Amino acid sequence: MNITQIEEVVKKLASDIVANQVNKDEFIYQLMAAYGHRKTTIGRIKSGERNLAKVDGEVRAKRHIYFKQSQSNCVLSDIDNMKKEPTVARDKIRFVIATDFNQFVALDTRTHDTLDIEFTELGKHFDFFLPWAGMEKAVYQGENPADVKAAEKMAKLFDLIKADNFSEDNKDDTNALHNLNVFLTRLLFCFFAEDTGIFTRNQFSENLESKTKTDGSDVDDYLNRLFEVLNTNKENRGELPDYLTQYEYVNGGLFANTIESPRFSTKSRKMLIECGSELDWSDINPDIFGSMIQAVVHPDQRGGMGMHYTSVTNIMKVIEPLFLDELYAEFENIEDNIDAKLKPSRLRKLHDRIAEIKIFDPACGSGNFLIIAFKELRKLEMEIIKRLQELDQNEKQDDLFGDVGLDSSFSRIKLSQFYGIELDDFAHEVAILSLWLAEHQMNVEFKAEFGECEPALPLKVSGSIICGNAARLDWKSICDNTNSEVFLAGNPPYKGSRVHG
Repeated sequence: MNITQIEEVVKKLASDIVANQVNKDEFIYQLMAAYGHRKTTIGRIKSGERNLAKVDGEVRAKRHIYFKQSQSNCVLSDIDNMKKEPTVARDKIRFVIATDFNQFVALDTRTHDTLDIEFTELGKHFDFFLPWAGMEKAVYQGENPADVKAAEKMAKLFDLIKADNFSEDNKDDTNALHNLNVFLTRLLFCFFAEDTGIFTRNQFSENLESKTKTDGSDVDDYLNRLFEVLNTNKENRGELPDYLTQYEYVNGGLFANTIESPRFSTKSRKMLIECGSELDWSDINPDIFGSMIQAVVHPDQRGGMGMHYTSVTNIMKVIEPLFLDELYAEFENIEDNIDAKLKPSRLRKLHDRIAEIKIFDPACGSGNFLIIAFKELRKLEMEIIKRLQELDQNEKQDDLFGDVGLDSSFSRIKLSQFYGIELDDFAHEVAILSLWLAEHQMNVEFKAEFGECEPALPLKVSGSIICGNAARLDWKSICDNTNSEVFLAGNPPYKGSRVHG
């Protein structure tokens, strides 16, 4: 459903509850349904199978909700007690809700926003729960502050580095600009890595500050050496200082090619260190790297290439009807209509299918469509694996995964299933990086759910993202559709029928 439809359904639900036309025990299930929670998921919560709460009038479902029907005038005290429950954090509950159907109070645990309204006003505040529909509040209430700050810092760093290294004579040097683009994506990886457990906490920023001169004169040499280390297996590194030997082997192509790091000044070194030390990159979403490019790349270059950022909401409007709705419909059909003895084999068959699907965006920009498609397929895969585990009567996980051809509880959705073409060199490099970061984020979620995931390092091949003109390339040579299920998605630039690029 779109936003208007959700608003109307929530308004009617609140009105029907007040008029006693809907049983109050049904309220929370119908509220979840209004935002697109799947019928099967709601049914299993309602039956008690996935309701972790064991008290009448309470509903608690992992990652979704902790709800309580309160006695009159007890709403505020109830929600105060509920949000202090350790299970809220442990089960990653998104919304905590208490109501006596006169007063309605809710907490968004991710944004820490609160709602305290009369129950009859619920329809006016329907947007509070839009994250349930995949529409994060940043879309409607401004950008995530962490993303904005990161974009501003990186833009300043970009300008300072260009001022230190480019003059009127070499400002259009294509090779030098490409090297700078690759260099910036390496920095982005290092910032993200030290804040998300890939490196140790602040490892990159602290070493940079303590091991280089304040005037910036040796920063390029330091970074050249570090990047070489990150591209070398530990057994082949030879004698190195301790601060370098502590870095893990990264590889994956990100550090594979030797490029000279740009020169730094006192100002650009200071800004480089601030980008690491003053930002928490674990709050940065790979999905918004497109908007970061808009802040970093020069505006006339951006306009010339037709680069723009497509919101997650709009991406979902494309990929849901294209393939995601059908896959979830198949999942629900298995749940609802297949004999219990056949469910495991049918679920494995669906798992096989999504492990072979290819997603191709021929004008991928910084990779937003590919990133969201990757995340959504991983989420569906987790639902399939959870259901397979539940159906395994003996709860022998190793045997179960052996049946589906897995060595352990590792995801079968690989970045090699995602293909893209992008004309702009910087966007192309960031698309490759963003897919790596998205994979790491989903692996963290996978580990939280199943207790195990693939190691973050060394990096694997990050999709097949080609830098070139999609209007002049043979798409089939990039993404072969022979014996494969390929979905074409994206938002290509369009200047109008009278303008030719």
